[in-house]
Formats: sequence, structure tokens, C-alpha cells
Amino acid sequence: CAGEENWVDSRTIYVGHREPPPGAEAYIPQRFPDNRIVSSKYTFWNFIPKNLFEQFRRIANFYFLIIFLVQLIIDTPTSPVTSGLPLLFVITVTAIKQGYEDWLRHKADNAINHCPVHFIQHGKLVRKQSRKLRVGDIVMVKEDEKFPCDLIFLSSSRGDGTCFVTTTGLDGESSHKTYYAVQDTKAFHNEEEIDALHATIECEQPQPDLYKFVGRINVYHDRNEPIARPLGSENLLLRGATLKNTEKIFGVAIYTGMETKMALNYQSKSQKRSAVEKSMNVFLVVYLCILVSKALINTVLKYAWQSEPFRDEPWYNQKTEPEKKRNLFLQAFTDFLAFMVLFNYIIPVSMYVTVEMQKFLGSYFIAWDEEMFDEDTGEGPLVNTSDLNEELGQIEYVFTDKTGTLTENNMEFIECCIEGHVYVPHVICNGQILHDCTGIDMIDSSPGSSGKEREELFFRALCLCHTVQVKEDDNVDGLKKNQVPRRSCIYISSSPDEVALVEGIQRLGYTYLRLKDNYMEILNRENNIEKFELLEVFSFDSVRRRMSVIVKSSTGDIFLFCKGADSSIFPRVKEGKIDQVRARVERNAVEGLRTLCVAYKKLTDEEYSGVQKLLQSAKLALQDRDKKLAEVYEKIERDFILLGATAVEDRLQEKAADTIEALQKAGIKVWVLTGDKMETAAATCYACKLFRRNTQILELTTKKIEEQSLHDVLFDLNKTVIRQNGSLTRDTFSGLSTDTQDYGLIIDGAALSLIMKPRHDGSSGNYREIFLNICRNCSAVLCCRMAPLQKAQIVKLIKLSKEHPITLAIGDGANDVSMILEAHVGIGIIGKEGRQAARNSDYAIPKFKHLKKMLLVHGHFYYIRISELVQYFFYKNVCFIFPQFLYQFFCGFSQQTLYDTAYLTLYNISFTSLPILLYSLMEQHVSPDTLKREPSLYRDVAKNALLRWRAFIYWTFLGVFDALVFFFGAYLLLDNTVVTSNGQV
Repeated sequence: CAGEENWVDSRTIYVGHREPPPGAEAYIPQRFPDNRIVSSKYTFWNFIPKNLFEQFRRIANFYFLIIFLVQLIIDTPTSPVTSGLPLLFVITVTAIKQGYEDWLRHKADNAINHCPVHFIQHGKLVRKQSRKLRVGDIVMVKEDEKFPCDLIFLSSSRGDGTCFVTTTGLDGESSHKTYYAVQDTKAFHNEEEIDALHATIECEQPQPDLYKFVGRINVYHDRNEPIARPLGSENLLLRGATLKNTEKIFGVAIYTGMETKMALNYQSKSQKRSAVEKSMNVFLVVYLCILVSKALINTVLKYAWQSEPFRDEPWYNQKTEPEKKRNLFLQAFTDFLAFMVLFNYIIPVSMYVTVEMQKFLGSYFIAWDEEMFDEDTGEGPLVNTSDLNEELGQIEYVFTDKTGTLTENNMEFIECCIEGHVYVPHVICNGQILHDCTGIDMIDSSPGSSGKEREELFFRALCLCHTVQVKEDDNVDGLKKNQVPRRSCIYISSSPDEVALVEGIQRLGYTYLRLKDNYMEILNRENNIEKFELLEVFSFDSVRRRMSVIVKSSTGDIFLFCKGADSSIFPRVKEGKIDQVRARVERNAVEGLRTLCVAYKKLTDEEYSGVQKLLQSAKLALQDRDKKLAEVYEKIERDFILLGATAVEDRLQEKAADTIEALQKAGIKVWVLTGDKMETAAATCYACKLFRRNTQILELTTKKIEEQSLHDVLFDLNKTVIRQNGSLTRDTFSGLSTDTQDYGLIIDGAALSLIMKPRHDGSSGNYREIFLNICRNCSAVLCCRMAPLQKAQIVKLIKLSKEHPITLAIGDGANDVSMILEAHVGIGIIGKEGRQAARNSDYAIPKFKHLKKMLLVHGHFYYIRISELVQYFFYKNVCFIFPQFLYQFFCGFSQQTLYDTAYLTLYNISFTSLPILLYSLMEQHVSPDTLKREPSLYRDVAKNALLRWRAFIYWTFLGVFDALVFFFGAYLLLDNTVVTSNGQV
């Protein structure tokens, strides 16, 4: 089957560098990089040219370089040292900083590249440096060691061919994940057996997605046809991950060095620029225009003044012959350049360096803030970029995830509903916990015999349909230990929901024991061990929103068990007590519980073999494997019999409601974007005071759109909000006042897709505008059933709306990364769903409650400080250079300088930049407690209030006024002194 598809993006690897037997399909050998990691930017040889090129791409630096060259070329009034020295200082300081950072990167790279790795060569173990590893080498990794490159997992010391891995170094998830060895090689346990392996691997070319991998392995036995096996992400051990609770594994290197997924993920994110930086660049352009106009005025006035011969050529300064013959226009241009040089100090050369130092040093105040340190996790805030500090004081919209951000992501099993009968584990009766009570029937009399059968199937389904691992030993780091009278188990899973379900079912009498040799073992109520052969696992994904397993019981029956969100299970169910279960699910959702539905179907041997063929062909595809698998899953996961539903509680985070209330008072609009169902999310929004009791809820959901067209629903909602506002222009944030009606909007993913989808006439803009208008008039918006990409779409939609508000996105999971990267400021929560969000964010905080201090205190201070710094820089340069302009009127426009060369050189570098730097680090115009107590003070600095044109013009005129006072003050004071005008005392 190897030649069926035409793969452009694939590579072939010879395992252990052993070529396939003659007669096998010929492969084109490819060149692969070695295993060196290079995270540094410069080398010893290219540092100076590359760094200079990067620095002179900055417009201010380039401008000063031009001025310096002009001073060297033409006869200018000031020495080239005056602009050359400050420029050299700025360039040197920046180069030292960047050089030091790069030296640290070199040091870290060398430590990694020289680390020892165990290879297999000629059936023996050999130790070599990591950088010498090549694609195709077979490597041995021991427990607690990091994988040196991306490996295909061949075999492990565990009998079942599995290994446990933590990916903390990659995405921060500390939970143990299970990986599976290739079926045909998992029995090879020593170096000789592994070395004798004859196989080739075909796989995709390297790409950065950590959770995606497509390949296949062809294992050659003697001269027979090779056996092809599919390879997926569950067979790929990634560089940066650590082997846990497994003595050793063998793997073959397929991606090395800069082609490993870890290296591909560490490429820099797109640069975000703050509003202050944009304002700064606009102001620089204004000052450049002022400079050019000053030089032009002086040049024109010089030639007007010299139009009289005795002024142009006085007796003491006769012109030489070449000077007389010189072209007038060339001379005028030279004079214009000379004036440009004379006045060029109006552009603050050291402003960029001072601003960078202020941001870099100022960012430590967040990292040092003890109030933002979380005792429970031992985590403090992290600053991943210091470029956006002041942006924290400009936020207008906060987009937050729900699970793990507003809630704790600490799941607790509450109840399950089987065919309308509700079971609550460990029911409390008169304050006594009834341990032996396996549940209580709250709705109906106890189920009959067929109900009993369904009940047992439901418990078995939950015991079997998951990816939970069981740890017997007690000392697994950082894991939840669960003591039960029947048996002590530690359950490990990448999803807290799954652990809660398995533990909950254990309290109802069914205990999941382990997965051994592909058999899942469960302990039933009678204390008998039941064994089920695990045939297939259809993993959970956020598009399908469900997962399934196919198992074979000891009696030979084949079951397909499926659990997932109600929206993905109910449409696929053909029988069962759908109405009763749906009613219970809706009731639990309204109470804010997370619900899952469970269904099953029986498969005959023929049906299963058909399923197997479909899956095998999809799994072996190298192109569009995910798409083909999704199509197969869609075919298989249907015609279910509904068993019941579960409810799991995820508690609100401490002070989440208080934080949201403070943000709303500060004039910030809060939107919740979640993948949860509407009722659950709405209950959470009421609990955290996003919606209040008097909030009128507007729904823009699929259900509403089915009843009326999207067009009608949008126009109705628009009318509702506009009617309330009447002809008065509603203040964007007046949702908090008591006299106006408070609106809350709920929209789901499907409705958003319809709004975003271009219409047949190509005008999707109209719907978007109406949608945005509705949102503007709502005090809070809840977006539920959102796919990760839709979260980013919402952020982008608001970001690019006509007001161009500053947005902040906050989340804790991998599904929030796209919106974190899209928003102006991205904040990751260091939570239970791993650190992928924290790693991709600009700032990371331990809990949602810390957002209050981060914005209302730190953000406010940062913005005040930097805006004063920028305005002061322009002000002081106007003060400095305007007297120079006035002086020309008193020296016949002869380009005579007013200041000494040393003064010109040091004015910007040290005389004026150090005091303002200290001020811009320490200034607290209001105490932090007042800022926390009075969130409305945040509005005073919103919308770049301190760097608007009005403030800029005020500072500029203040500079001009002060310059007039300095110049004419000195001029008039010295007008009648002991020194007379002819120089006599």
C-alpha cells in the first residue's frame, strides 16, 4: 500500500540505519539535521553586523545616523561628536543587553547539546553527546530522563508496552500521560533484539503541532511482505517530555535538533505593540515636521537677511573665489542641512532606551508583588514580555474562559441519572454517611430487572470509557490519592472530569482496577473482577465533543460505549428514556453542573470487522488522516441506546465575583467565552455576578434562529436595545447604573458562525455591525459552545470594530491559546489544564482574582508613569532647543551654536534622562489601596487619556513657554550688567 498516495510532505527513516531488504520499494535518501539545538540569534562572527542592521531599522536610530553622516560630510556648526556620542551610547547599551541575553542562550544550548545520551550500536549501548544523535538512531531513555529528540516508541520495560510521560517542559501539564509502543516491536526488551529490528518509518515532515502526528511503520520479517502499522501522536515521544514510572524505553529518532516539535514551537510570536508606543511614533513624526519647518524658516530668513551685500559679505569675512562661483541652490541646501543638524536635538535620541529600561525594570514590580503570590500552588506571577506593561492600564474588554479560569477546575462527582432514576453517592441520612448505600432513588421506585441491566451497563460504561491510568504506588508526585474502604487507588488522567467520574462510580460500587495486556479490569459490587478486552479507543476531541471505546466482554459480546456532551449524544440516540434524561440534564445545567451523557450499542462480529477495516484504512493514511478518521467515527458513532447522564460540579474560584464586579465598575466590559452548554455557563455567570437578578437576558442561539430567521432575531434584539436607550446616547458602561435597563446577551457557537459567514451577496458586514451594536449596549456577554478558533474570532471582531478598543484575553487551557495570542494583551492562568496558556501569554497569574490588582493597580501605575515619561522627554527637548532657534535671530542666522559641545552631548544621555527614569519607576500618585477600593479611578486613564493630542500640545506649549522664559530671562538679565556691549568692564 506504500505507493498508493503521492506524498509530497513525507520522510522515510531506516530504523537503526538498516536498509530494507532488496526488492522492497526504493526510497530516496534524505538529508536530516543533527540534534543540535540553536536558540541563539547571533554567532561570534555575525553579532556586530546583524545587531547593527537590526538597530538601524529603528527610525530614530537611522535618523541620528544620517545626521551624524551629514555632520561628517559638510561644515556644520556643531561637532559630529554631539550626535555621534549619544547614538553610540544608545547603540552600545542595546547591543550589550542583546549580546548578554544571547550569550545566556548560547550557554543553555551548549548544556543541552553536550548532555550524554545512550545509543544502540552493533547490539551494544554506547554513550555519546546529544548533538551527535542522527535521525534513524535507536536510543534508550531511563526513568526521569528527558527525551533527547522526537522518538517513535518501540518498546518499554513494562510488559504491556506502555510508558508514562509528563509534558511539563512542553505544555506544562503535570499529569501522567500514557504512550503506546508499536505493536510488533513491544516485545523487544534488550539491545540485541532491538538492534535486529528491520523496519522503515514513513511520516510527515516536521510541523509544530504538539498533539498531531501521522506516520506508518513497515516491519520486515524475513523476505515476506512488510507489515504496515499506523503511527499516531500516542506513539511519538517528544523532546522536552520526561519519562515517569517506567524503568526504560527504546525509541527511534525521527525528528532531531531544530526539527523537533519543541524547537518549532519556540519560534517567536508576532510582536504586539502598545498604544503608547504607537502614540510615541506619531509624536516623533510631528516633532520631525517641527524640525524641518524650523530649518526651512531659518534658511529662508538667512537668505532674506543676506540679500543686502554688506550683510552677505562684510569687510572682515570676504568670500573666496570658489565660494563666489558656488551654486546658490547647493549652498542653500547645505545651509538647510546645517540648520537640521543644529536643531536635531528636538528629537529625543535616548527616549527609546529610557522607555525600554523603564519597561524592563518596571516589570519586576509585578513579579515581586507578594499579594499576587499563591500559597496553595507556590506560584507567583510571570512576565513573559515587558513591552505591554502600560497596556494593562488601557483595557476596555476582558474575554475570559470559564472552566479553570472563573472556576477551580476541581471536579467533584455529584450524581448520575440512569433512565430517569437519580443516584447520589454517599447519601447523608440524619448527618450519617451511608457507606453501603449504593445510591438513592429520588424520582421513581427502584428499577425493574431490565432497568437493573441498564444500570449495570451504565456503571460499566463509565468504568471503561475513559483514558484514566491507575497507579498502585503511593509516592506519585503531586497526584490526588483516593482512599476507599474497598481499595486504595490513585487515578491519573489529563482531564479532571474523567478522574471525578471514575472516583464517583467507585463510590457507587464499581471500581476500575487497571489496564493490563490490553484487558481492562473492573471490580463489581459482588467483589468479582470482570475483564473486558479493549479493542479500540476513539479519543475525545473538541469538534466531536465525545469519546468512545469498543470492548469485548468475557462472554464474547462486543460493546461500543460512548460518553460526551448532550448536544453530541442526543442526535445520535435512537432509543432510551430520552425525555427524562434530557430534563435531568437541563435541570443540572441550570444549577451550574457539568453534564455528560452516556450511550451504548452492541456490535456483531461482522459489524466490528467492518469497523476495523474502516479504521485501519483511515489510520494508515498519511494525508488528511484526522479528516478520514472523523468521517469513520461519524459513521460508527450512531444509532445508540441512551443509558443516562452524569453531573459533576466545578466550583467558582475564590473572589471571582468580586473581581468581575470591580472590573465592571472600572468601565471594563467582561465577556465569558466557553465551550460549555448554555445553562451551565449562564448559572456560573449569575454566580460570579456577571449577570444580575435584574439583567434582561437577550438570547441569540440556534434554538431562537430555528424559530425565526437570523435576520429577524438580530433586528428584534437591536430594536429592543435601541428602544431602551431612546434618542439619548447611552454611555457604554451605564449598565451598572440602576435607572437604565441592564442587558445581558447569550450567543452560541452555531449562531456566531452564521453571523460571521459571508452571505450569498457577499455582505456579511451588515450582520456583524448589527451584532456589534447589540453587544455595545449589553453590560455583559456570554458566548457558549465556542470552539477554540471561534474564541479568537470574537476577540478579533471586537478588536477590529470601529472604536478599536484595547482587548485582554485570559484563560488557562490549550484551547484558550488562540484567543490569548489574538488579544492585545494575553494573560494565562497557571492552572490544572497545563501551562500552554501561560507559556503563550504575555503575563501569567496564579488565580483569576489577581487580575483585579494587575489591571486596577499595576496597569494604572504603569500607564501614568510611561505617559509622563514620554511627554516629559518631548517637553525637555523643546525647552533645550527652542532657545537655539531664538538665538539665530540674534546672530544673523549664522548657525552659531548656543551651547557647549559637552553640554549638547550629555544633555540627553545623563543630565535629564536619569531623574525621569527613577520618577517613572517609583511614582504612585494615588495609594494602591485607594486604586483597589475605587475601581472607577481606572476610567481616568482609559482610552489613552494622558497621551491625547490635547495633552501633547499642552506639554509642547509648556516647553515653548519655558524656553522663552529661559532665553529672554537670561537675555534681559544680562542686558544691563557690569559688562558693557563693547566688552569693557
